[in-house]
Amino acid sequence: MLMRAALLTGFHAPMEIREVEIADPGPGEVRVQIKASGVCGSDLKAVDGKSPVVSRLPFILGHESAGIVESVGEGVTAVKPGDHVIISMSGPCGKCRQCGAGRFHLCSGPARITAIMGGEPRVSTGDQEVRRFIGIGSFAEYAVVRESTCVKIAKDAPFDAMCLLACGVITGVGAVMNVARVTPGSSVLVVGCGGVGLNVIQGAVLAGATTIIAADVAEQKLKLAERFGATASLLVEDLPRQVGELVRGGVEYAFDVTGVPGVLAQAFAATQPGGTTVMVGSPPHGQPAEIDPALLFSSRRLMGTQGGDAAPHRDLPMLAEQYLRGRLDLNGLITERLPLDQVDQAMTHVRDGAVARSVIVFP
Repeated sequence: MLMRAALLTGFHAPMEIREVEIADPGPGEVRVQIKASGVCGSDLKAVDGKSPVVSRLPFILGHESAGIVESVGEGVTAVKPGDHVIISMSGPCGKCRQCGAGRFHLCSGPARITAIMGGEPRVSTGDQEVRRFIGIGSFAEYAVVRESTCVKIAKDAPFDAMCLLACGVITGVGAVMNVARVTPGSSVLVVGCGGVGLNVIQGAVLAGATTIIAADVAEQKLKLAERFGATASLLVEDLPRQVGELVRGGVEYAFDVTGVPGVLAQAFAATQPGGTTVMVGSPPHGQPAEIDPALLFSSRRLMGTQGGDAAPHRDLPMLAEQYLRGRLDLNGLITERLPLDQVDQAMTHVRDGAVARSVIVFP
């Protein structure tokens, strides 16, 4: 079947909108008509040649998506044509050691590893294979994905909001709920108030934190952070000092969403004894963070997360329900909705920090 897709054919270059061939779903696979796809910082890294999973071009980027099941392959029982679904970033195999321990986000099954590196050959242009970002490639009209990645949602849930759950929302809220396990009445620092950082703030609100400090270098992002639940905001200068002036002794939980090693060190130093710091942003490979080891003697913890350590079939329906009940603001995250032809414009807006989230929408 022919479809339109945005192809990355060269690093540091605009994507090309082309007509490509997408295969029918094989055993255990589902073909989804993409209705909305968020634009993520991971897509920018791929364009810049900095993604460890995007090397051999051409590639279809996009992974934060929702749509309608168009057809299913042999043996598929979880979904059927016409179902509305979110495509999860991870489709755990349920069989490997990590899945057996409940660490679905760390699935090491062969199918998951293949997906991370571009997926099975399902899309082509002429006689050339087109690889797909983490086996999805949602900057396209259709995607063929594994059954385990499809999470059903209510048919009255809007696709442009639901697609955001797949990456930015589940990463931010999951960092709070699954990793740090923020407790009611606690104090929280969130450094970096872009799309993911705003969802860390929303997660802190859901967890019942009463002091939520947003920190960033851009005043416009701090204003948005206050709209999403921050109780105080800081323009970043000297975080340990600034935070100490607001919360004596430091915060109980800190989240670094910038991916900058020096900022991570400051966030860690801004916690109180016994505090927890979670690295949510992805730092450049090979750049060390200098942490004062003396701080560890007072039982401070430094943790990382991958996609909010989520179990997609548990967490995505829960988040969708929170949205439908009015407890999670997804509409406010969407700064713009653009057609596929304007995907490069959306990427530019994300790069410039001019948007919370850009969403590519399909008719």
